[in-house]
Amino acid sequence: MTATTTVDESRLEAFMGQFVQDCGGGALIPMVIIGDKLGLYKAMAGGEPTTPAELAERTGCKERYVREWLSQQAASGYVSYDANARTFRLLPEQELALADEDSPAFIPGAFQLLSALVRDTPHVIERFRSGDGLGWHEHDHDLFEGTERFFRPGYLANLVSAWLPALDGVVEKLHAGAVVADIGCGHGASTILLAQAFPESRFVGSDYHEPSIAAARRSAERAGVVDRIRFEVATAKDFGGGPFDLVCVFDALHDMGDPAGAARHVRSQLAGDGTWMVVEPQAGDALEDNLNPVGKVFYAASTMVCTPASLDQEVGLALGAQAGEQRIAAVIREGGFTTVRRCAETPFNLVLEARP
Repeated sequence: MTATTTVDESRLEAFMGQFVQDCGGGALIPMVIIGDKLGLYKAMAGGEPTTPAELAERTGCKERYVREWLSQQAASGYVSYDANARTFRLLPEQELALADEDSPAFIPGAFQLLSALVRDTPHVIERFRSGDGLGWHEHDHDLFEGTERFFRPGYLANLVSAWLPALDGVVEKLHAGAVVADIGCGHGASTILLAQAFPESRFVGSDYHEPSIAAARRSAERAGVVDRIRFEVATAKDFGGGPFDLVCVFDALHDMGDPAGAARHVRSQLAGDGTWMVVEPQAGDALEDNLNPVGKVFYAASTMVCTPASLDQEVGLALGAQAGEQRIAAVIREGGFTTVRRCAETPFNLVLEARP
């Protein structure tokens, strides 16, 4: 006997509308990467109208390809189109998001990151069947660079202006000359921003991924801050150089196999009056709190990167990117910290201050 299923046509229609939007979002991944890598967005900076032929000439590309790309970008709302003049341009808001790498609204890094996840899908499918982890180091190279370019605008917008001032007495220490550790620093964007803002302090960035540390060292040279930054290959459970006045972990604690063990090691490297700043993805403590556009992105990243990375390490706690404040705070307290408080937040981040 087969049960009769009643389909609500209005719900189906709404779902298909959502599908069209999501499909268009997925189609933007290669389009934005093309515009970013070929300098098409930057060539449109300034807001002057351009034709496909003019943009092709400025960027050394072929007009027919550029025309199709511009048409897709106009359909997506990523560039603006004047039907009367048949020209395209970037509005100031679009320029900030697509052409200015020092803008707090810069977004192409997110698409670069997503492209890496698509390429890594076969590897994650294998892990679904085997239960094994997939180490950060095993992912496509664009994940490492895309992650830095995705998170850097948020750090640029908030780290010095909002997050650090929310910590008790930390900014004063940094101006006077503090010793700071940045654990899981990746390509070093957060460490370099700190060093640029506080020239009297000294910084140690560490990450277990050697190619990322090499990239961080090159970035520090370009930024002119090598006199006050040292980058080293180390895990969260064996970095050294303390006692530190401030230890930072940006969007990385949930990726660790043994975050409680990392917390204990941070505690051992922290000065008696030191502070641990933990920045984590924005998340509620219950699944239903995270069924929203931000959770849609972060659960996907967690499935593809964060949970597999943790499962590849010892303990393999696999907190996931949407662990929530209560779970993260419990792990921090397990490491020997007595005080944990939320001191700041954005739509994408929770910022916790932990003290011994």
